[in-house]
Formats: sequence, C-alpha cells, structure tokens
Amino acid sequence: MKAMPRALRILVFLLAGLLSAATLAVCVVGGVYLYFGPQLPSAGDIGDPELNEPLRVYTSDRKLIGEFGLERRLPRTYDEIPPQMVQAFIAAEDDRFFEHPGVDYQGIARAVYVLATTGRKTQGGSTITMQLARNLYLTRDRTYVRKIKEIILALRLESKLTKEQILEIYLNKIYLGNRSYGVGAASEVYYHKPLDELSVAEVAMIAGLPKAPSRYNPMSNPERAKERRNYVLSRMHALGEIDDATYEKALDAPITATAKVADDRYEADYVAEMVRQDMVARFGDEAYTSGFDVTTTLNSERQRGANRALRRALLAYDERHQWHGPEATLETTTVDDADALKTALEGMNAAGGLVPAVVTNVGRRSATLMTERYGEINLDAGQMPWLGGNDPASKLVARGDVVRLAYTGSKDKAKAWTLAEVPEVQGAMVALDPHTGGIEALAGGFDFSLSKYNRAVQAQRQPGSSFKPFLYSAALANGFTPASLINDAPVVYDSPDLSDAWRPQNYSGRIYGPTRLREGLVHSRNLVSIRLLRSIGINNAVNHIAKFGLPEDQIPRNLSMALGSASFSPLQMAQAYAVFANDGFQVKPYYIAKIEDGRGEVRFEAEPKVACASTSNCAALQRTGGKQDSSRLAERVIDAGNAWLVGDIMRDVIKRGTGRRAMSLGRSDLSGKTGTTNDQIDAWFVGFNADLVGISWVGFDKLTPMGNSETGGQAALPMWIDFMRVALDGTPEAIPRRPADLVTVSIDPESGQRAIGGGGVSETFRPNNVPSLEEARRSGKNAPSNEVEQLF
Repeated sequence: MKAMPRALRILVFLLAGLLSAATLAVCVVGGVYLYFGPQLPSAGDIGDPELNEPLRVYTSDRKLIGEFGLERRLPRTYDEIPPQMVQAFIAAEDDRFFEHPGVDYQGIARAVYVLATTGRKTQGGSTITMQLARNLYLTRDRTYVRKIKEIILALRLESKLTKEQILEIYLNKIYLGNRSYGVGAASEVYYHKPLDELSVAEVAMIAGLPKAPSRYNPMSNPERAKERRNYVLSRMHALGEIDDATYEKALDAPITATAKVADDRYEADYVAEMVRQDMVARFGDEAYTSGFDVTTTLNSERQRGANRALRRALLAYDERHQWHGPEATLETTTVDDADALKTALEGMNAAGGLVPAVVTNVGRRSATLMTERYGEINLDAGQMPWLGGNDPASKLVARGDVVRLAYTGSKDKAKAWTLAEVPEVQGAMVALDPHTGGIEALAGGFDFSLSKYNRAVQAQRQPGSSFKPFLYSAALANGFTPASLINDAPVVYDSPDLSDAWRPQNYSGRIYGPTRLREGLVHSRNLVSIRLLRSIGINNAVNHIAKFGLPEDQIPRNLSMALGSASFSPLQMAQAYAVFANDGFQVKPYYIAKIEDGRGEVRFEAEPKVACASTSNCAALQRTGGKQDSSRLAERVIDAGNAWLVGDIMRDVIKRGTGRRAMSLGRSDLSGKTGTTNDQIDAWFVGFNADLVGISWVGFDKLTPMGNSETGGQAALPMWIDFMRVALDGTPEAIPRRPADLVTVSIDPESGQRAIGGGGVSETFRPNNVPSLEEARRSGKNAPSNEVEQLF
C-alpha cells in the first residue's frame, strides 16, 4: 500500500483535531449543563413569576391615597405597553431580540474577541432574555459561573415562553430607579402620567435606565440622563424606529422628570395607615407583595375638604397666640453660598402644606425668603400675622432663620404667601354617612409625617357640652318634652370623693331661672343639664345613652356626666350622632369597601347594616331580582320622634344658639352643638343633616388649656363650617324625615303650657305629650324659685 500523501495526512489530522475539539466542546458544554442544570429551575417550572406588587389604597372614586411595599409596580400586559416603549428597550438593550434564541451567539463571539484582543470586558453578550433570567433567579455577581447560568436559564425561558411573554415580564420586572419596578411604575414616578401619554424623549429616558438606574436618574443626574437618553434615541433612529424629524425634536426636548409634590387633594395618610394595619392583620406579610387593591369609603373631595379645614383651623388658632420662633437658624456662610443654601433647602420637607423657607434679608417691615421650589419670596408686614402696630420685622425673624410659608391662594402674586409655623395644637375631623356608617373623610392630625397618632380614632377626649344632646334624648325617652321646665339655678354637690363641694356654673356665670328644655340645649345651660340628669336618674340616662354605641364603661356614673365628663374619640362621637341623623338607627363605622387581589378577584366586600325607616324605600337593601335583604337592616335604638325632636332643637342651636356662625353656610337643614371642657382643654363642634355627620375637635395632645375664649364655637366650629361648605356644595337640603304623628302647637314660652289667648311660640310634641288647655288654665304661670338647691 502506498503511503498517504502528505497533504492528505495533514487534512485528516486537522479534521481529526477539529472533531476532537468539537467533541471536547460538546463534552464540556454537556458537562457544564449537567453540572449547573440541576441547580436551576426547569423549563416546566418557569412561568408567570411573582412581581411583588405593593398594597394600594384608593378612595371610593379611585384616587390613590396610599401605597405600601418595597417595590413600586404598575404591571401592564404586553398589549397595554406602547410599541414605541418596546422598540426603545430593544434598541437600547438587545436589537436582535426577535432573531436569537435567547442567547446572542454573535454578541458573545464579539465579546470573546474583544476580551481576547484587548483584555476588556463588554456587555455585548447579554440579551434581554438573559437579563430577565438574572433578575428572576440569579444574583448580580459578575462572574463567569453566573453568566453560564444566565445562558442556561435564557434558553429554558425561550423554550417555554413566547418573545412577547418574555418582554411583558421583563418590562414589568426590570428595576428603573426610585423604587420603581417596570415601565408602568417608572412612568408614574418620573413623569406622573400613564405610559400612553409619554413622549418619545420620555420613553427613551426610561429605556436608558436599566444599564445604571442611579447613574442615569433624570431627577438626580439630569445631564448624564440626557446623554443616555440621546444614545437610546440614536439607536432607535439607526434602526429606523423613528424618522429624522422625530429624532431631532426628541434630542432637543428638555428633561421633564420631576419628583411628585404632595397634593392634599387626595391626602388621607391616617386612613391609609388604618387600612395597612387591617390588611396585615388579615394577610400577614403577603399584604405588601400580592398586589392587593383596597377601595375605601372615602370621598376624595370631602377628604380634601377635611384636610384643608383642619389645617386652616389650627393655623388660625396659632395666629391668635404667640409666635414660637424659627425652627432653626442656618450659619451665615450657608446663607451666603447659593449652592449650600440650595442643598440645605433640599433637605427640608413640607409639612401640612407649609413650605420651608430661609430668611435671606430682613427690612424694617418686610422680609425676603428663599424656597427650594418657588424661589425668592417677599413678605410685607401684612403677610406676617404676628407683627402688630409698628413692630419691626426683626421682632419675628432674622437672617438665616428657617421658617414656614402658607399659600393664601390670592390672585395677587405679591400676596400669595404668608408667614406661618407648624402649630403645636392639634385637631381631628371625621365625616360619615349616617345611613351606612361609611367614613367619607377622616383627618387625624395636622400632618401624618409629623405625628402618626390618629386623633380621630385613638384620642379619648371629653366632649363637654357636645354630649348634652344624648342626655336630652334620654329625657325625651323618660317623659320630658321640649317644653318641660327645668330650673336654671345654682346647685351644690357634696360627695365623699371630693375634697370640696362641687359648684358647677353656666359658661356665662349667670343664672336664668325656669328654662324650657329646648332653650336649655340651644344655649347650653349647664345647670339645666345637671338638674335634668338628676330628674331622669343616672342609671336610666346611662342605659339610654349606651344605645347610641357609646361604651357604658366610658361614661361616669355621677352628675358630672351631664357636662360631658366622659371620654370618647371623634369617631365614636360621629357614630353616636348618626343616630339623630338617620331616624334612630345605630350604624357601625367602616372604611374598607372592597379588597381585590393581584388577579382582580374580590377577596372582601363590605355589607354594612343600613339605616332605613322602612325596607321598602331603601335602595341599599335591594338584592338581585328586587328582593330585600332584611338581615342588613340596622337596629333601631331610639324612636324616630325622639331623634327628630333632638335634631330639631339642634337646628335651633345653629339658627340662634352657640352655633350661629354656621348660618354663614346659607342652609336650614343643619343641626349642631358646640362642646367646650373646663379651662378650654377640648373644643368640639358636632353637626349633621340627614345625609352627613361631621365632627371637629381641637386641643393639645397633652391636656393643656388652649386659652381664654378658645371654645367650641371659636376653635372647632370654623373647621366644621369650612368642611361642610365643601362637603355639601351642590347637594340639596336634607332634614331628617319628620314622623307623621308629631304634633305642633302654640305654647306659653314662660310656662311651657299651651298658650291661652295667643302670643305663644310653636313647639312640637309626641302625641301623648301635647299639653292640654285644661292644664294650662289650672297651672297658670307659677314657676320654681331661683334658690340654691343642695344635691346629694
């Protein structure tokens, strides 16, 4: 046999070498796969990943008021993501995405070549599918082992999912800075609008973030972000995704990403926190990651009204008292350095709508201040409430002082701001639907970020005279009428529990003698209330008052109860007053209307007990098919005549009593009552019509007097008026339905008996209590004396 030619031998050797190398490569790849494959999820296990969606809380009209969770997400389906957003990410991250099988071998080859020839690592080999594999299942450690795992997982992902499914998961999962995950959240975080409203430049900005979210953050690094955005635009242009005109216009677009400024229109942090606690109690830590949507009973406009009314009332109280001084004072070197001053301002937060500002110059009767968002602001003496007469501005502020500014809303820009301070006094505002108990507005303090203590729910405070209507309701239930006479005269109460005798007085210090019940409540006569309670009996009164939902163990069993010495929260008072507003039914306050999970399935829907005079006229009790659900009828706790009469007397409180300022609302359907405790420690106003109950409270967290004249009518009523002006805007008047059996007759205002010979006043009675003409003739006009009575 002849020897093989040399050239052929070389060819055979090369082929054998290549075959051996290929076999070795296959063995290596197979070995790598057999080693790493079992450590990774199989194709069958790869599916729809958990996105760790946060808990979101909404008003009844779907305004977002709270979001809880480490990650901000607004997942969108592939069809909901604008094509231009998809194109931008593909242009920036993986322009061969729709061509490769999950691993871009050309890109890997380029990366290997660059590494071999220059020693420099590049990103060219990482596809969108590989990035998704890393985000779903791997750490961010930059090692060859992780890269091998990425490749295996990317191939598995592509074998299980379509390209569109991969993109959908990727665009919802990718981290884009500022706690935002996915393009839906990024659109809201950076531009405060939905995806389909983004411009080409804004789309490109978001698409440029995955490479380095912090480095290219448009809010903190606008110049770097612009460079990255323009690179993405150039890639989109090179790939033919945008034309020349669009490209040039987008390159010139300014950086528009901004941090979202708190908007008190939909601010309801106290309720959002109540929901968060409730959800954790129901679902544990799953509450933060499962995408729950909670719809509350809040009305967004009424909530806005509650926030503004509370803050306005507390700021007004603050202006009536002493200026507390600046919050801090900056060094002169900081004020003189524009950059240092800007940095200092950036570290200050708004509170309760008040803007932080630094005084940069003080004139004799004026001051110049610098703010972060609104720039330089000038104030004259009229815009500094604590500056009186000819006092110099230096009496209040000095250069470098950190103070607050309140926006007045004036159309005159020169008068748009006023000097303010975070008030030390606190308050609460609650409003609920008396038919269902649904909470429509709740503000638990001046600002949640300053104090998480929810005074609307957690504070137990003495209601003072705002408790008296419950006592008067008990009197009506025990045989008294609005015309019954009670002597307004001094009393002395001796008790072994007291070191000195108790000598209560009316707020005015005067005594008025025989007084009809209606007048006693209208003018809030303390001595009338005490004698009335004594006549009813403490046990009878407590048993009746407990029907309103007020806990018996919080009601003192002594005569001080008549003056409101019990302690209740504003929400408890709202629940109790709903009984007067809804014809005598007790409803339970609630704030969660519906809970939906991340798949849109309803996990809970409230079915509150409903107050209805009859099931035939109550739409809330209607079931499918027209049947009525009588099991949802709230319990009647007082008769309709009792509820209407107390409400009618309280309408007189507003028309001609301690709540007269509420007549400024121009309505005749409002019932109300002021409440003030000893030393003006607590100030209340409670009021309602047939469709809404509102409760306002003002006081210090520590039991500290608020000062002379800081009564319910002075400190709390303005808050209630401001709220009701918004809450009832455009709504028809709604007086609770008058029971048909009530009778109105003319009575003698001095004796409370039927008027003889004209000259009387109208009064309303239940049928069995109408005074007769015979009794009037027999009794004449004799009245009790004003002598001091000793009570034991």
